[in-house]
Amino acid sequence: MAGTALLGRLSWRLGTVVALRDETSRVRTIVLDMPGWLGHQPGQHVDVRLTAEDGYRAERSYSIASPPEQDEVELTVEYLEDGEVSSYLVGELREGDQLELRGPIGGYFVWTADRPAPLQLIAGGSGVVPLMCMLRHRAAVGSLAPARLLYSAKTHDQIIYADELERLATADDGFELFETVTGITPPGWTGYSRRIDQQMLATVAWPAAARPTSFVCGPTSLVESVATSLLALDHDPASIKTERFGPTGGA
Repeated sequence: MAGTALLGRLSWRLGTVVALRDETSRVRTIVLDMPGWLGHQPGQHVDVRLTAEDGYRAERSYSIASPPEQDEVELTVEYLEDGEVSSYLVGELREGDQLELRGPIGGYFVWTADRPAPLQLIAGGSGVVPLMCMLRHRAAVGSLAPARLLYSAKTHDQIIYADELERLATADDGFELFETVTGITPPGWTGYSRRIDQQMLATVAWPAAARPTSFVCGPTSLVESVATSLLALDHDPASIKTERFGPTGGA
């Protein structure tokens, strides 16, 4: 049975686009109906494969944004100027189109609501996507596990899931939201206005004595800087989970 499940996850399957939702001017969420989907854990990702008429294929990995409790699978994709896959997914994909997916994949960068330790989430740009899956899972099951998100974006209008994050932060269920913008801030901005640094982490992150589990996702430079700062603040290396990508997003 285990081998059958693994084979299913590693096989390509077709999903149908049932909805598209613009999160920012550069980021779109794709909602897919996936017959035979075997389920996933918060933090996992899938491979997406595009095939051109001449047979040329391109594959990219994208984190799953939707919680396991939701029937449809959601992927949130950021447009990249030189991204042959992201430019199609954000600019050309339409409802009714089909996509080839393989997954879910990954077991290291995963969190489920049965864990009692405080949850510390730190994201830059589109690195918030797998962390949002964790927060949606937490809300879906009614978890009261203490949770904090520190989210860095280049500009205020590039904060992905901005309205939903604000709603989650006002639910009075133990989730706290902290945001920082590295570019020009809008009038009335009350968040931070610099890159994430050790001083900021010392102020808003769970202290090491609370024994939190930290998930850090974003551009490589941000992830490495945050992980180094958490270690300097005496956090257990085994409690820091990282996932990184190229130099995009907000850091």
